[in-house]
Amino acid sequence: QVQLVESGGGSVQAGGSLRLSCAASGYTYMRACMAWFRQAPGKEREGVAAIDSFGSTAYAASVKGRFTISKDNAKNLYLQMNSLKPEDTAMYFCAADLNPTCLYGGSRSSSFAYWGQGTQVTVSS
Repeated sequence: QVQLVESGGGSVQAGGSLRLSCAASGYTYMRACMAWFRQAPGKEREGVAAIDSFGSTAYAASVKGRFTISKDNAKNLYLQMNSLKPEDTAMYFCAADLNPTCLYGGSRSSSFAYWGQGTQVTVSS
């Protein structure tokens, strides 16, 4: 059974940093596309960043240069978020797709079968 558990969310002021973590279990972690999505109230879920089994990454234009996605051999996925802005406020979700490459660059939520419960990030101005 695939399980994804996020942690690391919180409240910060604009310009601050947070590091999100996602603990994965129940599948061949290193052969999956992993991604972070976010959803703000009243908005659609959007892709933030993705990393495939080869280590290739992709980012949404709104976070490029500020966020970094990474993973380790202990089945943990990370999202380092720097220079946070109020518009980054959202519930952040970890997602997994059991393909070695990320379909559509990992940007479409419909490509991911497995999801965590989410962790809230709030950025104040």
